[in-house]
Amino acid sequence: MVTRKQRILSGMRPTGRLHLGNYVGALENWVEMQGKYENFHLIADYHVLTTDVDNTGEILANTIEMVKDWLAAGIDPEESPLFRQSKVKEHTELFLIFSMLVTTARLERNPTLKEQVRDLSEQLRSRAFDEVESSDGIELISYGHLGYPVLQAADILLYKGEAVPVGEDQLPHIEITREIARRFNRLYGEVFPLPEGVVVNQSKFARLPGPDGRRMSKSLGNTIYLSDTPEETGKRIMSAVTDPQKVRRNDPGRPEICNVFTYHQKFNPDEVEEIARDCRSR
Repeated sequence: MVTRKQRILSGMRPTGRLHLGNYVGALENWVEMQGKYENFHLIADYHVLTTDVDNTGEILANTIEMVKDWLAAGIDPEESPLFRQSKVKEHTELFLIFSMLVTTARLERNPTLKEQVRDLSEQLRSRAFDEVESSDGIELISYGHLGYPVLQAADILLYKGEAVPVGEDQLPHIEITREIARRFNRLYGEVFPLPEGVVVNQSKFARLPGPDGRRMSKSLGNTIYLSDTPEETGKRIMSAVTDPQKVRRNDPGRPEICNVFTYHQKFNPDEVEEIARDCRSR
């Protein structure tokens, strides 16, 4: 008897080229799951609109760059289909239906949303919401942003996804998906599975630091892109912060606090012990 593979839906918002942090945090796991699961990979272009509605002209170019990185990293479209969310009309149709099954009060209690309100309030005031003179509450968030988890539920359940690789911050969204599926099934019959959130890459490399020691992020300008040339990569690495307490070149180093050593641990594990020994002896 052939055992059916568990179905997994993974997705990313197309915000442009991917960096090493994206690779280590998500893409590497996607490649490893090929063959083990029935994988679907979503280009979540509608989700970009929740926080970047005034830059829609960049979505197509960003999609192309992101998919190029997916393919270069080892995603095989023959084995793991990729598709654009906006090209499958059933995503928005199911989103509309699901939006009738969840209250705004439930969405406002989403802890991920509360964090985003804090992070985005200043940015939103200066853009489409600049008519709001002063606010620190939920009124700064658009209806579409508030309903982000509902659209995510439609993305997952449309393909009857049974598991979703996520970071810990996305687990509340998966719980909302499960609540929506349970209510739909109770009202209309057993249609959707209750997907599980699978927290991936809980190692210390899950949030790979940038060369400056902060979390690698496009917004911080400290990224090493997958598509960088060897020369560009070398230049970024050479600019990296190493041991901030090392005053003289010949002072002994401390690899445990060196950003470059973190890269060696992840990408050059066979030589880690020798590199650490050399670092401490200088």
